[in-house]
Amino acid sequence: MGLLDILFGRSKPARPDLDRLFALPSAAITLQAATGLAPTGAGSVCFASVEGGAFTRIRQEVEALLGADSDRGGGAVEFSEDGYGYSWLLSRRASEELPSLVNDLHAVNATLQGSGFGPQLLCSLVAFRSPDRQPLALVYLYKRGTFYPFAPLPGQKRDNPLELQVRAALQDDLDIEPDLGRWFPLWGAPGL
Repeated sequence: MGLLDILFGRSKPARPDLDRLFALPSAAITLQAATGLAPTGAGSVCFASVEGGAFTRIRQEVEALLGADSDRGGGAVEFSEDGYGYSWLLSRRASEELPSLVNDLHAVNATLQGSGFGPQLLCSLVAFRSPDRQPLALVYLYKRGTFYPFAPLPGQKRDNPLELQVRAALQDDLDIEPDLGRWFPLWGAPGL
């Protein structure tokens, strides 16, 4: 950051740090103790769709990487596209295998980034559910290097009090996105 940036109040955005995903397993323990929300075993990576042979090769590499895990059952890795044209990769694990799920998401992100598709990465999410079946996602914003909670309700509404409760519970465990305007809704996100 230069002198002019300081004088005019500009700051550099946080650099993406995929290793921040590894904080999720310990944050999940805090989250479950504070709110009762537990991991479901589902996690997704969202990225802007890219056409071409290089991307097809990367997709095959990711499928081979995640599909080769002997602990998985059939259909544990799924690709889909949402109504906005974004691609999603959904990884499923047993609910108690959050560290393995985080490894999956990290591997997908690292593979895409290492192949030059880092600018297409948008976010990763890990799904949680309360005992009364309320869903919640902890979303990692790739370009901001921060997390935020997203708690969808029926009818494309959000449980804002729960989101704020989760933010307060996890502020010491995760780098929470301070700008609430960047807590984007992810309606219909795979795994949520």
